[in-house]
Amino acid sequence: MQDASPFAPATAIVTGSDSGIGKATAVALARAGRDVGVTWHSDKAGAQGTADEVRALGRKAVVRQLDTTDFKGAAAAINELADGLGGVDVFVNNAGAGDGTRFLDLDVDTWMRTLDTNLNGAFVCLQAAARRMVSAGRGGRLIAVTSVHEFQPRVGASAYDASKHGLGGLMKTLALELAEHGITANPVAPGEIATPMTGQENEDPASKDRPGVPLGRPGDAREVAAVIAFLASPAASYVNGASWAVDGGMLQMGPQAGSHLTGHDWRQG
Repeated sequence: MQDASPFAPATAIVTGSDSGIGKATAVALARAGRDVGVTWHSDKAGAQGTADEVRALGRKAVVRQLDTTDFKGAAAAINELADGLGGVDVFVNNAGAGDGTRFLDLDVDTWMRTLDTNLNGAFVCLQAAARRMVSAGRGGRLIAVTSVHEFQPRVGASAYDASKHGLGGLMKTLALELAEHGITANPVAPGEIATPMTGQENEDPASKDRPGVPLGRPGDAREVAAVIAFLASPAASYVNGASWAVDGGMLQMGPQAGSHLTGHDWRQG
């Protein structure tokens, strides 16, 4: 079993940290005193912007391109980031994508691309980071950004829903298997967050009306990052295998929404 010495994280890798939740998380972890590995898929300038914010907080930033559908390359990128940082104490799997295709129209190539991006590539990256943590013997934190669709489905999102259900299950298994090494594993499940992925870049979430969300608005990426930063900290030492919904209460609306909807527009996604 892992010894009881305090976990003192100095380094973190955040995938998909060129914008949105990933960027907010990288900055939050830098503010908490971590050097940060930043990854990008298609937005190199965004990743450099994140790195600049990390460095402005007095922390080191290392930047690499990451394509989670390139399994061999993805593992190599995580190891290169860890080498550049001098290790990896915290790994946040945030990279992901959706396709918005209904089940009957979904072709196998699109299905596989979504699964490879969100689940299979996540497995490769998480495994690479976990192996580094086990080898270092200092414990660690594995955190995966899933979605409220880890728990509840959405019309037109069968591949996305399956990938997020799978990622949540994977993290819970890691929580069991890696605990003996002092490594915790926890998913974070955002609801609607005002980010580029939801078409709300640089918009104030408070300006959006969301009647179906108890708090009445989308979330801010920094609100998700704050939860991730807690899970990455020494204070979360006894949190393991727990999925944290950050959704303004959206998941609690299931039965109530079902009995109060007055039309069938929801069937269109």
